[in-house]
Amino acid sequence: MKAIRYHQFGGTDVLQTEEVDQPTPAAGEVLIQVAATSFNPVDEHIRLGVLAALIPTELPITPGLDVSGTVVAVGEGVTTVSVGDQVVGMFPMDQHGGAAEYAVIAADLVARAPQSVDLTDAAALPLTGLAARQAAVELADVRPGQTVLVIGAGGAVGGIVVQLAADAGATVTAAASPRHADRLLERGATHTVGLLDLEAGPAAVGGVFDVVINHVRFAPEELEKLSAYVADGGIAVSSAGAIPADEARGTRSANVWVTPNGEHLADMVARLDAGSITLNVTNRRALHELPAVHEAAGSGSLGGKTVITVG
Repeated sequence: MKAIRYHQFGGTDVLQTEEVDQPTPAAGEVLIQVAATSFNPVDEHIRLGVLAALIPTELPITPGLDVSGTVVAVGEGVTTVSVGDQVVGMFPMDQHGGAAEYAVIAADLVARAPQSVDLTDAAALPLTGLAARQAAVELADVRPGQTVLVIGAGGAVGGIVVQLAADAGATVTAAASPRHADRLLERGATHTVGLLDLEAGPAAVGGVFDVVINHVRFAPEELEKLSAYVADGGIAVSSAGAIPADEARGTRSANVWVTPNGEHLADMVARLDAGSITLNVTNRRALHELPAVHEAAGSGSLGGKTVITVG
């Protein structure tokens, strides 16, 4: 089968298309004929080796943390899915494997694929959906009537956070580039502000918030300033460095570290099919174009969520 792999960390030139043996599912695993994977920024960081100490991973690596496709074989003891089922899943950070014609993944990390989008586009959901759910549902526990500031709302994860918070009944202020404003308002944000507006302080963006959820990589001193945006007794959640808590005001701080979870992914699939969230797939590229996708990401020219079609 065809797969893209790299045998050493480095630039995009380490990504090579290879012919490799088709894997066989072990006990508790399923073999998927891959329809698509997707690009996530962490893919580039892992390829460069900057996360090698934090996420030890055996080389060679087949990139792609997301996968969508059809189950073609199941390992011993698998009862939750059957051959022929269409599924989506997220690999553990130290495993990967979506950028190949076939992939094995633990059965408890997959969920039935959504019916409301194409199977290829469904590959955009797992990591981004799980990260957004962890931020808005598990950590922030957004509730009706709360005020929520989502920083980096224009990104794939931030856009879903906006929708989850709005669906929970919160009043959502989305901080993002102005080009995302109309889409974010359509998807549940009550107000939109620019990222540069944050420099003027909380009053410039509507005051303090019960919940602040950040998906933008700021310098430590900028993260510290975001503490002032959290209301007394509120919480700051971040996927890009910690926003300090303020014990005197009773604020809390939590960090997102996305992990695969089949049950949580099934919840996100249900929300997608119910129309309470939507995906923002802006680019679809073939498997052999994956090095070019990494190149575009490294140069800052890759906009929106990119799906890599395999099947």
